[in-house]
Formats: sequence, structure tokens, C-alpha cells
Amino acid sequence: MADKNGFLLRIVTPDRVFYENQVDMVEFNTTEGEIGILPGHIPMTVIVKPGILNISEPEAEKEAALHSGFAEILPEGVTILAEVIEWPNEIDEQRAVAARERAEERLRSRTPDTDVARAETALQRALARIQVLK
Repeated sequence: MADKNGFLLRIVTPDRVFYENQVDMVEFNTTEGEIGILPGHIPMTVIVKPGILNISEPEAEKEAALHSGFAEILPEGVTILAEVIEWPNEIDEQRAVAARERAEERLRSRTPDTDVARAETALQRALARIQVLK
């Protein structure tokens, strides 16, 4: 049965504790698809894929651009080890748009030397940054 008090969400990057608080739910993209986590979730470990992280707090909703990492999900909490994650106020929209355009151009004009996976990941990261600003 779900805990009415939520669960602890902790997000850590190499240089800071990005977020640590009790939440009702968290949603983010994984390599297996989008996942939503509620209190009491079954234990699992997942690989994070670039996209929007949605946090449901008891009194508010928050979003961040989550780019890569790993998540440990336990019934009592979730820990995300993020390589890069940004709040909307930390994102430079012009740089994000320029990054999207560069990635789209690399994919459009690909050559045998083009690293398609890298270009697709760069595009996903840029789109996550732009989307979280909307």
C-alpha cells in the first residue's frame, strides 16, 4: 500500500546535491521508456535517458531537464545519480536552440563518419532543455 507521506527523492550530480525532499511522485525517461514512481514501488535500477524530470511535491509541481545517469528505486525512496540535470532558470535558451540546430544538421547531412548515436543524444538533450523552458 502506498505511503500517504510520499517518499524521499534524492538527486545527486558530480558537483552537488541537486534535490532532496519528500515527494508524492516522480516521472522521467529511461532507456526502457517513461517511468512514473509512487511510494512503495518495486525495487529496480534503471538507466536515465534525456528528457523532462517531473516532480510532484505535496504542494507543488517541479520540472527539470535530466540528461543522463542512473536511478535506484526502492519502496522507501528514489536516488538518481545524474551526470547532468538543470532547473529551467539554469538553462540558456539561445544555447539550447543552437545545440538543437547543430544536432539536427548533423543528422540531416550525415556522412559515413557521423556518430549518429551522439548526434541523437545531443538532440534529445537540447529538446529536453527547450521543453522544460516552456
